[in-house]
Amino acid sequence: MHPTRVIGLMSGTSVDGIDAALVEIVGTDLDLKVELLAGKTYPYPAALREKILAICGGAPISMAELAAIDDAIALVFAQAAQNIQVGYPPATLIGSHGQTVYHRPPGFSISENSVSGNILPSHQSPFPYPQSLGYSLQLGRGALISRLTGITTISNFRVADIAVGGHGAPLVPRVDAYLLSHPQEARCIQNVGGIGNVTYLPPRRDDWLNQILAWDTGPGNSLLDLAVQYFSNGAKSYDENGSWAASGSPCYPLVEKWLSQDYFRLPPPKSTGRELFGVTYLHQCLQDCQAYQLSPADVLATITELTAASIVNSYHAFLPRMPKCLLLCGGGSQNLYLKHRLELLLKSVKVLTTDEAGVSAEFKEAIAFAILAYWRQLGLPGNLPVATGADQEVVLGEVHPVTGDK
Repeated sequence: MHPTRVIGLMSGTSVDGIDAALVEIVGTDLDLKVELLAGKTYPYPAALREKILAICGGAPISMAELAAIDDAIALVFAQAAQNIQVGYPPATLIGSHGQTVYHRPPGFSISENSVSGNILPSHQSPFPYPQSLGYSLQLGRGALISRLTGITTISNFRVADIAVGGHGAPLVPRVDAYLLSHPQEARCIQNVGGIGNVTYLPPRRDDWLNQILAWDTGPGNSLLDLAVQYFSNGAKSYDENGSWAASGSPCYPLVEKWLSQDYFRLPPPKSTGRELFGVTYLHQCLQDCQAYQLSPADVLATITELTAASIVNSYHAFLPRMPKCLLLCGGGSQNLYLKHRLELLLKSVKVLTTDEAGVSAEFKEAIAFAILAYWRQLGLPGNLPVATGADQEVVLGEVHPVTGDK
């Protein structure tokens, strides 16, 4: 079987840039093999990043502005796709996650929304409003990426899972299962992007797929990055290696207070985003810190401890047993202080990165969306209902074939 060359494009809740991965894929599920040919992160133009962060923070926007930003994101995604394949034979498929700007988990009641009073369907409508259905919006339309690159593009991966009652997140557990599971040991794959998410993989035997668990653990880098930008007056966008936090001391009473937030007690499947763990949440944290007269380094250490403790506490609360090994990926896998805190809190669990299991920790999410696009072309399901809460397995992604001249 000849390999299929696919580009995966991903920008997460940190909004730090587009992760692009050029991969060759063969196989389908248990025989799936992926080779990373090239991976690179392409930063957003500063003005576009600021606009995206403002939208994620709830800033009002006109439909004309929304359309312009949708196009601008598609353009930089297309440029990333073109650049990542320079020097290689061209790819035949792109899987683009796009940029999430809004995420509403299922179970939200539209009646709670202050603007919904006049838009609910009439009681005479034959179609009752599905108040439990989730919603997720990713910008960077695939049709434009396809047009600009001349490569069939698959995008909008989350909506199919949401349509069958799922959260549309996390979507990587099925990929994790076929790339990173082990025949004898239980593993946790912990992504630390803007938001943290975990996939628990039992040993690969005896109906193991139905025993997989996955959920968003809470803040990953989102609060840390915002705090670093705040304390550095915008000079820094993240805490490199966690060195700034490592120079401070965590305030454990504050960590315990923050861990009482309802989300952490909610059982899986569950998902979250900047709508909860964003600017407003950070300002509340900073206000709480004033009572303890914490230095900026102490605040960063305390927020880092929240990320680490929320991950570990969720394992103890929701896993059938602790894993033998934790494999970190995402930008937070490079935060040495966070990794050290996880090692101390997890005690006997080995804390490694997915690099050490043969999958790039930096580009795993982009690789995952390349695989999801590949599966879409084969007509294979991409979600895992035990992880997302969906009613059934579904094929993920909308296909945008190449039409006309670029």
